[in-house]
Amino acid sequence: MARPRTRPPLLRLERERLLELDYALTKEWLETDGLGGYASSTVLQCPTRRYHGMLVAPTSLSEKRYSFLARFEESVHSTSEVALADGGEKHFALSLVRYPGAWNPAGHQTLESFELRPYPTWTHRIGGATLVRSLLMVKGSPTVLIRHDWLDAQAPIELRLRPLCTFREADALTHENVDLHPEVQYLDSAKRTLRFKPYEALPAMALQLAGDGAFHADPLWYRNVELRVDLERGYDGHEDHFSPGQFRVRLEPGQSAFVCATLREPPVDLEQLWNLQERQRRERAGATLASAPLALQLGADDFLYRSRDGRLGVIAGFPWFLEWGRDTYISLPGLLLARGRVEECGEALEGATRLMRDGLMPNIFGRDAATSHYGSVDASLWFARAVRLYELAGGDEERIERRLRPALVEIAECYARGTALGIACDDGLLIRAGDARTNATWMDAVTPSGPVTPRHGFAVEINALWYALLAHLEELAGRSGKSAQTAQWRSAREKAGASFLQRFWLPERRHLADVWLDGRADMSVRPNMVLAAALEFSPLSVLQRADIVRVAENDLLTPRGLRTLAPRDPAYIGRYGGGTLERDRAYHQGTVWPWLTGFYVEAYLRAHGANATTRSHLRRLLDGFAVELGGHGLNHVSEVFDGDPPHRPGGCFAQAWSSAELLRAYALCETT
Repeated sequence: MARPRTRPPLLRLERERLLELDYALTKEWLETDGLGGYASSTVLQCPTRRYHGMLVAPTSLSEKRYSFLARFEESVHSTSEVALADGGEKHFALSLVRYPGAWNPAGHQTLESFELRPYPTWTHRIGGATLVRSLLMVKGSPTVLIRHDWLDAQAPIELRLRPLCTFREADALTHENVDLHPEVQYLDSAKRTLRFKPYEALPAMALQLAGDGAFHADPLWYRNVELRVDLERGYDGHEDHFSPGQFRVRLEPGQSAFVCATLREPPVDLEQLWNLQERQRRERAGATLASAPLALQLGADDFLYRSRDGRLGVIAGFPWFLEWGRDTYISLPGLLLARGRVEECGEALEGATRLMRDGLMPNIFGRDAATSHYGSVDASLWFARAVRLYELAGGDEERIERRLRPALVEIAECYARGTALGIACDDGLLIRAGDARTNATWMDAVTPSGPVTPRHGFAVEINALWYALLAHLEELAGRSGKSAQTAQWRSAREKAGASFLQRFWLPERRHLADVWLDGRADMSVRPNMVLAAALEFSPLSVLQRADIVRVAENDLLTPRGLRTLAPRDPAYIGRYGGGTLERDRAYHQGTVWPWLTGFYVEAYLRAHGANATTRSHLRRLLDGFAVELGGHGLNHVSEVFDGDPPHRPGGCFAQAWSSAELLRAYALCETT
């Protein structure tokens, strides 16, 4: 069945750009299943990372992701005496793969275009005919669908699709081995549906064809596939892929064929499932907001997922991050509240309180963090801020009072008593955390020599968030008519506020210190003071906020966000690159983080007001990110950028809080 060709492309790359390998191999697309799994590769379908794959998903026993299907090796073959193209060619490769010293096959040579919306689509020109290849992941299922349409043709073809399998942890590599079981189990007499389980420790993957063809067993290894980005990042970048055989599919002119790979039972009707998923995507695209770029909004849903128990959470970034507490609570306001999805945000926050009661996310609520990967001082404080923003967005009052406010009280009491990670409250009612060996704040890079950016002691953004929590609890208690509690929280807030200004405000420099420890202030110019200046509840005056914004604008602001250190500082590193050690050293020593842009915008509006001039100024900054949505991670903004021009992207190609804070910033410019 031929598909309609009327959809407007959100992003389209033409043949000339696709043939520029150094350009096209940096463009990465992402499809997600809403369960933590994904499919991803470059626009040429050539893998450059170990994380690239057609089916990468957690299992029923673990949140950790595994790579099951690396890709399909695809080719088109003539089924008649008529050649497919001038010169007598009888077959064409559609795939592109790098091996040491060679590209083989070179299927990109037939590519005419790549489109991203509503799902990744490749158009190949073969002779006078067109082969359109599309891919999507099924929401709510670890399932990938691939569709081929043979259009504008005069003769049939045979399409050969060879699955190349990995069955390994997503951040590992696999090599030829004798432990692999090469056999497949056919689930139907036509040999169009089969199950493949090469290792007992991992679940089976089902492969299914909807079309005129069958699977032909032909087990073999593809050795030494080269992954150039892994090599550039200082890792091993060669692995072997196993194929149990290939699908051979006859396509008549105007016909379509569908192939499915899934970790669940094979779907009953692949074409019907495809049409359902396509319709749902078009409906979601029509329900977006006018204030922010469509690409940014469409990409935002990739980070939202349901855990195995149905809880709504946030994947911190793709392709390698999972769910992290800090990232989740910084991201929720932008991913959901800024797009009007208030109750989903409330659901996610309430889900975190259940984890607290079950002891599964202890550090978020100030308890013992020794066994938790949420090892930070600030995750619970970001949770508290997310609750406040949920409340301001019109969140359910009963949920706030009965479920979320008790969590906020427990957080404050735990911090006041002291807890793991060296968290303690001193006589000035400020919070200290960490020690010389640990980094408990978001600037957490550590090398064998220790923390790269030591911030133990009293960190400025931690205490700004702490003050905001005390002020919020005071307001909640007052609203409930609890005068004694109101007075208690007011007294704590006032004392913490006075201590904050005394220790952190640098009157001669007109900005905040980054850390205070043992009577000494770290005067480094870092963006953490901007986080403090952006918060609704703050001991800072409007003039102090304006001074902080001015310093940030002069020393930290770039077109891609705020640097983590001023360039004039001797410790500044302007390029994020090289091996693991080099990247860790630069991570918070000058590298730009786009998520800080949202707080810069908020601080600017609080300092200068939300008039037409300030909004227009800030919108120009935000609109500058549009080029990145079609740059590295398509529909996404990268984790970090170089501090020095031209501010090259680095880290994850899709980072939740990068997209979330840009969305929130757009909303602030519209509603503040």
